[in-house]
Amino acid sequence: MSEVDLDTEVVVHNGEVLPILSSSAKKMNMEKLLRAPLPVFGKSTPGSPFWTWLGFWFCRRVSAVQFRTTSSSTVEELNHEGGSMCCGWHTNGLMDPLGIFLQHPKEFVVGSRHDLVTRPLLGWWTRRLAVQPVVRKAELVRGGCTEEEANHINGRSLLSLASGISHGFGCVLFPEGTSHDKSHMIRFRTGPMRTVLAAAALAKANGQPMPKLVPTGLHFRTKEFFRTDQYIEFGEAITIDAESIPDDMVEAVRKRDWVEPPVELVHHFRDELERRLPELTPHAQTWDEHRGFHLIAHVKARIENKPLKQWSEEVHAAREVRSWYQPNTELPPTTHSDAMLEQAIEAGKILEKHRLDGRDLQTNPRLLRKANPIHGVKSLVRWSFFAIFLPLFVLSLGFQLLMGRLLGDSTDEGLDARTSFQFLAAMFGSMIVWPISALVVTIMLWWQTATIESIFGIDWLHLFGSETYQQWGAAVFVTLIVLPLFWVSGHLFAWAWDDFVDARKAWNRKMMPKDEKMRLSTLIESVITQLNSR
Repeated sequence: MSEVDLDTEVVVHNGEVLPILSSSAKKMNMEKLLRAPLPVFGKSTPGSPFWTWLGFWFCRRVSAVQFRTTSSSTVEELNHEGGSMCCGWHTNGLMDPLGIFLQHPKEFVVGSRHDLVTRPLLGWWTRRLAVQPVVRKAELVRGGCTEEEANHINGRSLLSLASGISHGFGCVLFPEGTSHDKSHMIRFRTGPMRTVLAAAALAKANGQPMPKLVPTGLHFRTKEFFRTDQYIEFGEAITIDAESIPDDMVEAVRKRDWVEPPVELVHHFRDELERRLPELTPHAQTWDEHRGFHLIAHVKARIENKPLKQWSEEVHAAREVRSWYQPNTELPPTTHSDAMLEQAIEAGKILEKHRLDGRDLQTNPRLLRKANPIHGVKSLVRWSFFAIFLPLFVLSLGFQLLMGRLLGDSTDEGLDARTSFQFLAAMFGSMIVWPISALVVTIMLWWQTATIESIFGIDWLHLFGSETYQQWGAAVFVTLIVLPLFWVSGHLFAWAWDDFVDARKAWNRKMMPKDEKMRLSTLIESVITQLNSR
């Protein structure tokens, strides 16, 4: 296959436009990819149990700070004995699979874009987790590797993922094949369907429970914002009948050979996923239309005296509104000329201009909310605590904050990768910086031992005795105590940031120009009238 310019737009035979590759995706280290460790399934995790536990422990700590709220729908169906392939739309980089990992009850076998296995720091960790690299069509067509190399790597990786699923593990693959910034899904690829069918063949060959295909909704209020809201929605699973898996495929996978499932079977499950998954996404022509659905949902809830307090409630209420205009989610999203929706879109634009949304309306939705003095007192208390911990915060998280902002704002991966870089900077930066910062704090305390004793009457250095080894023991103890204080300072910063955002919204509501307030009130009044006449 001839090499194509990596920065040139490419249209393949089916009319699909391949994405422009990021600088990282352009770097294909075939030697490292071929050396990527294979997962094993005779233990609790496909990769190293210790590194998997430690990695997800850190992920949960960072995720708790990065998102203001996180919720998920029921996972009762996911506790079945067989494995599960979760498929969602893909608009938020690493945060998409991570959200599923942290809310799903099973351990996961993981496949990812090839460069996540070869990057210097992240790659070391992903190899410990036995992440399997996948070469996308974009890398192949643009000459990043030969077709033979791509087929070998993908065949090995997909068979490994299928084996993990057949052994009862979970897996996440995104049928769109790339993260994007659109308000609706883009063209589906068949990789997830081919993988789960291979898993079904392996399960049938070994007498194991059949896996399920799980449509998964990934909902972020504003995905690129720090401290946004996150809702992971597990949809009704698509079952796979063992009788539908051909015997020749069962025999092939029994011998650990990758074989392509029948095309008609792959297309059947792709079409079924395409029918179900859009309902679990915004499925709007534009983000303005999406905000219009949400605004109508807020107005409707307020006139019914049932305000939407949770992000998950808002998602489902907006979906009900969207169903008025899109009764058949199999059809592509279209722009509608409905007067109420057009007015809601215009009102949503006014609110968005001032960083506001439907939550900023009063119980009487014609008016904007006023600031709550009680919230102001609570914010003052939390900011006071954060001020006390500010030196520790700067020392322990200042570098990560700076790097996350610089990397997130300068990446060529697009807006959908912004929070991924911030997350990685927070997690890996803390692993490196915190031990150093804790040592610096201990050295400073040792240096100022006499001063601390004269002011506070505490001789911390002789906490365990006056012997040299006891003083070193006190130093180690203090160093370890400092680490959770760093974590507390991070949480206090997150809460302080929430209070800052809330205060800024209150200020924006108060300072919105009078003519825009009047126009907003007129538009909401019209929406209320039309809702009442439905």
